[in-house]
Parts: sequence; C-alpha cells; structure tokens
Amino acid sequence: MTEPKQPPEPEQTDPERADPQPAEPKQPPEPKKRRWGWLVAVGVALAVLVPLGYLWATSLVPGEYNPAEMGYADYGGGPAAPGHDHDMAGMAGMSGTSVADLTGPKTGIPNVNVTLTARKQTFQLASGETIDGYTVNGTSPGPTIRARVGDLIQVTFVNESVKDGATLHWHGIDVPNAEDGVAGVTQDAVPVGGKHVYRFKAEQAGTYWYHSHQVSSDEVKGGLFGPIVIAPAVPGEVVAAIHTYDGKRTINGRTGAWQADVPAGTAARVRVINTDNAILRVGLLGTSYKVVAVDGRDVHGPTATTAAYALPAGGRVDLEAVVPAGGMRLIAGIPTLSLAIGPAGTNPPTANLSAETVDLLTYGTPAPIGFDPGQANRDFQYRIGRRPGFLDGVPGLWWTINGHKFPDVPMFMVAEGDVVRMTISNTSGQAHPMHLHGHHAVVLSRNGARATGSPWWTDTLEVGNKETYEIAFVADNPGLWMDHCHNLPHASQGLMTHLMYEGITTPYRVGGDSGNKPE
Repeated sequence: MTEPKQPPEPEQTDPERADPQPAEPKQPPEPKKRRWGWLVAVGVALAVLVPLGYLWATSLVPGEYNPAEMGYADYGGGPAAPGHDHDMAGMAGMSGTSVADLTGPKTGIPNVNVTLTARKQTFQLASGETIDGYTVNGTSPGPTIRARVGDLIQVTFVNESVKDGATLHWHGIDVPNAEDGVAGVTQDAVPVGGKHVYRFKAEQAGTYWYHSHQVSSDEVKGGLFGPIVIAPAVPGEVVAAIHTYDGKRTINGRTGAWQADVPAGTAARVRVINTDNAILRVGLLGTSYKVVAVDGRDVHGPTATTAAYALPAGGRVDLEAVVPAGGMRLIAGIPTLSLAIGPAGTNPPTANLSAETVDLLTYGTPAPIGFDPGQANRDFQYRIGRRPGFLDGVPGLWWTINGHKFPDVPMFMVAEGDVVRMTISNTSGQAHPMHLHGHHAVVLSRNGARATGSPWWTDTLEVGNKETYEIAFVADNPGLWMDHCHNLPHASQGLMTHLMYEGITTPYRVGGDSGNKPE
C-alpha cells in the first residue's frame, strides 16, 4: 500500500541570497518636484509682492493735483455746508469763492513799497564765509521790512535766477489768503524772469519773517528769507535772525560773537527769529529779562526771569531788558554763537544758559481771549505718527496724520465764524514745530494740564514726542490754509495738510506744467 504523499516542505532560503524586500513606491520624477517647488516659490513671492505692489501703487502722488481735493473731509463734528462736496471743491468753474479773489487792498498808495529780488548765487556771509545758496537783494538774510500797524504794504517780488521758481510767504502775519505765498495753493511759483506783487494791511504789531514757500526745504535752508517787523523802530531794538548755512549757525548772517552798541540804561527789545529746522534755547546773560511777546502777540503780565526760552523752528520771541553797564549777551543755542548788546567795548559774560526753561503754560497772568473755546463748533484731532511704507513710490519710514500717509490725510473743514478746537498729539518719536497759516491759536492745555498764565497765542507750536496740546481759534480768515510741520524736510516728507473753509475753490495746481512744490 502506498503511503500518502506529504506536501512539499517549504523551500528554505539562504538569508545571504534572499531576494530583496519589495521596492518602495516610486517617487515622482525629479522634474515634477522642481515644478512643485517653483510653484510654491512663485506663490510666496506673489503673496509678498502683490500687497507691496498695491501699497506702492496707492502711495503714488498724482503728477498734478488740486490741493483743495486732497485727502478726505474732516468736519470735526460740525455740519457740512449744504451742497458742498469736498471732492469737487477746487474744480474750476464751480460756484464758490476762489482763493485768487481773497486779496489785500487793490487800491490805495502803499505806505511801504519795496522790491525784493531773489537770486541763486555764491555770496559771503556778514562774517566773511562763502556760501552757495540764495539771496534777497544780494544778501542773506534779506533786508528787514519795517512797517507800522495800519500801513498798506506792497512788495514786488522778482525772481532773477531761482530755477525752481519761488514765492514769498509772510510767516506769522495773518494776511488775506491770496497774499499767503504758497505755490500751488494760493498762487503759482514765480518763474525765472517773472514777478509777483503782494499787497496787505499791517494789522498786528509784532516780529515776523518772510521766506519762500516753493521747494522750501532747499530754498529757505539756502538763504531765501528775511525779517519783517511791524512796529516803529525804537532805540535799543535788535533784530536777531538765527540761521544755519552749510553747518555754520549764524545770527544775522554772522558766525561767532559780535556786538550791537546800545547805551547802558536803555530798555532794549531783542526780536529773536528761528529760521532753522530745529528748536533752539535762547536767552540773555548778564541780566534778567522778560518774555514780552511770542509769535507776534504780546504776553500779558510778563515777569523777570533768567531761564532759557525754547524757541521752535519758525517761531519768534521778543526779550526785553534794561541794558546793564557791563552789557548783556544773547545766546543762540551755544555760547560760541552770541550777540553782545551794550556800550561799545564792553564784554558781557559768555556761558551756557540756565538749565531752567520758561514755561508759557504758567508764565505771565491771565487775560480775556475774546471767545469761549467751550462753545466750539468744530473739534479736530491732529494725531502725528510714523510708520513704514511707501510715499510716492519711495520706501521709508513716513509721517502720518490720524494714521494716514500723505496725500490721504484729513482736510480740516470749517465755516467762517466757527470756534475751533484742535487736539495735537505726537507719538512719532520726534518733535514737530506745527505751523498753521492765516491764524493764531491759543493754547488751552498740555498733557492734560490747563494753561494758567498769560494767554499763549501762537502760530508755530513745538509739539514734543509723547506730548498732547489742546488749542483753539476762531475761523475768521477764509481760504485754503496750510497746516504743517515747520521742520521743512518733515513737510516735504508728508507732514502737512490744510484747513479749508467751505465754499472755497482754487485755480492753482501742484505739480504738472506749473512746477509748483508747496512743501
């Protein structure tokens, strides 16, 4: 009998000769890997570049634009005029009042009639240094214009050789809008070979200055400016315009120390003008003095002090003291730049100014201001900041107003007769001397502390970093008015906007064939 067959035993394998394990699934071919990586890279690039491209494109400032249509209307909680459309406000042919019609007196024989000629040239400072810059009637500073309250002033401005064009702005004088001298806003820049006539009444005594408001960060820096004083000349008066040319700080175009001869016992009034772009500590050594006027407005109840005065860029201060027998010395920021005021041959002390600073919030005594800020029709916020981004296609760290970069900034809208309050706050990391054209404002508070001294009237207010000021004024001078930082490079970098009265139009344009650059 045959035995049943057994199933064959499994074949034994030699581990050394065993077939390899099954291969892993094949990876996609290398070209597909590269293609996928390329797609990811493109996606990442687009995710970065598209937003950047959008930010770049939306930052571009039109080659020509109407300044009355800038940004967006801010009515400060007040009503818009019936039928008023900010976006169409400056259109030629629309009903309204043109800034060109808001002139000074067109008739009458002027009491003060001068011609000022601007030149681009190499010139010598009064102390002898050679400067390549700008002059007015061949000098810088230009000639001092002197007038009395009530005078009709006529200035014929001639541009002999300033290639970018030029204007004259009457800094601190609340002139009619057409006389304000802002290229592209109240007039066209005066081209080479052209002229422009300004006419206005001298309504308010004080210390002021004139300067170009066309490419001003270059033209003012280079010397296109001069003083204007509305008050009779009196014995002991000294005008001291402080300016830096090519790194050389000067008083009336002189470096170093020099002297103005004034007899002892004279009640001297020193009119100090800061034409630079930064705040300066100024004051008198050798005697105490009073701060008798700020930005062309008298201080009520000034008291004697030896503290220094912090003078903003564009600001003016009048210091008054009786000249002692040994003289006194005006210090302009540093002891090496000074003006001795006293009898010939005297040598007043030279030293650093006091570390104390006159505080206008408490200096002097209270007085009526003529209106009630508590009854304001408009209440504006002017928040100064800074953030990275593009401005006109250029990357950088740019100034902002209420979170917006130029030109998408608020247009502060008012009606004639409005009582206006404005809160100016600064978190930008730098200080800014804020200058409102056509108006003087009174300071109500700083960082929440109320003003308790003399009414502090100002047209150029230093707002330090992390500071907040409340100011108020009456809208009594119709027009389209710049409101900007008077550190002029800051204005050219976008820290400027406008106060606009409802119903105002302008025929002027910024850029384009006009070449207007109203920084």
